[in-house]
Amino acid sequence: MPGLLGFAPWIVYAIIATSDEWRWGAIVGLVTAIALVVLDKIKGKAWDEMVIESSAAVFFACLTVLSLIDPHSALTPYGPALVNVWLAGTAWGSLAIRKPFTLGIARTMTPPEVHNQPMFYRVNAIITSVWAAAFTIAAVTLTVVLSLAPHATTLVIAIKVVTFVAPALFTIRYPKIVRARAGV
Repeated sequence: MPGLLGFAPWIVYAIIATSDEWRWGAIVGLVTAIALVVLDKIKGKAWDEMVIESSAAVFFACLTVLSLIDPHSALTPYGPALVNVWLAGTAWGSLAIRKPFTLGIARTMTPPEVHNQPMFYRVNAIITSVWAAAFTIAAVTLTVVLSLAPHATTLVIAIKVVTFVAPALFTIRYPKIVRARAGV
């Protein structure tokens, strides 16, 4: 799914920061996010198509500053949880303002005649809710694991993978299920 490319800064950070290199993870995440936003704007994408990328740029700018100013911050071990707190906030916030972050992406992959249909909005609200729930679950479980067993790298990676892959698969399958039920 094209919208999943927007998660590249978060994935890059997750890979680099897992080995306690949060400063480099933040810097590479920031550069990746900015590059995606710039490339997307050059391609003419609207801001609602780049919510995750834009959110990443803000998050990684803040994290880069923090990691450089205070490299041994008490937050350092909680980087993976912080990422998910931010993503959960982004997803829940987009729902709160009735602009699910998946809506702009979905508009690029569907015919314009469906964009104003209530079901189109509902499908995207549900998909965004699944992402928001996954980010929230990841934030909570990672916080617990990182505080109780900070060197449980395999478990941390498993949580990251499951809480990303599950909503990604749902995002791919759910619209097909809705279309099949509607006979479209």
